[in-house]
Amino acid sequence: MRFIDTHCHVHFQAYKVDMDEVIRRSLDEGVFMITVGTQSTTSTNGVEVAERYDGVWTTIGLHPNHTCEQEFYDEDELPSEDKPAGKIKTRCEEFDPEYYRKLAAHPKVVAIGECGLDFYRIPEHLDRQTVIETQERNVRRQFDLADECNLPVVIHCRDAHVEQQQIIRAYVKAGRLKCHGVVHCFTGTLEEAQGYVALGFLISFTGIMTFPPRKGEGDVSPLQKVARDLPLDRIMVETDAPYLTPVPFRGQRNDPRYVKHVAAKIAELRGISLEEVAEATFESAKQLFGLKM
Repeated sequence: MRFIDTHCHVHFQAYKVDMDEVIRRSLDEGVFMITVGTQSTTSTNGVEVAERYDGVWTTIGLHPNHTCEQEFYDEDELPSEDKPAGKIKTRCEEFDPEYYRKLAAHPKVVAIGECGLDFYRIPEHLDRQTVIETQERNVRRQFDLADECNLPVVIHCRDAHVEQQQIIRAYVKAGRLKCHGVVHCFTGTLEEAQGYVALGFLISFTGIMTFPPRKGEGDVSPLQKVARDLPLDRIMVETDAPYLTPVPFRGQRNDPRYVKHVAAKIAELRGISLEEVAEATFESAKQLFGLKM
């Protein structure tokens, strides 16, 4: 079986000591990967890493959390033993089309992003509407570059699906974003997922898929129902490593190889084989990102 971890960050500081080992080990186990940029520096570094390996590609973009300065720690994202080293600190950055346009010319760059809207993490000391307007301005700049470069977009969206879909819909109706994209680390409702699918986008699931349902949710969590009910050819899998480590490795640093556990959970939910999920998600990733294997 072959897998593509469609969204990880193996070029981040979490892998400073053993990045090459992690990448080689994953490739040896049949796991290809797309390592994702979140600001100017990590986008440049992602290109440098991807060009060293067959089977590794990269994206370039500005994450919405990097459009304002803030510091936070998310218990759901990083293992507890990484605290406080796992604390996330961002600086304020504006998307510079010229800077990213040069990076986009590299053959290993397969998408623009991760970019999007995040209304969940807005610092209390900042004006909320100003932060939202800044995020929207920056995501439109990235959509414009993706459109110009004929590349798909990788969307990060949290607590802003209505607004995110409005922006995407406007571009699609105008005949733009023809390469479409993917909503990474999806955690919304089935209706929200179907809205993106109707716009030509794919939905990608992380290790959150393996987390047990909360009390009162029954045997299957709402997110697991989304993965069960969406068309298989509109689904992709990812780790978001080093974050969101799946069961049974919770509490440890995530690893691209663990994408197999995400796929296995989806197979279980749908009552189909792991091979079927692996092949379907592999082909969807290959087509969306134009991967040359």
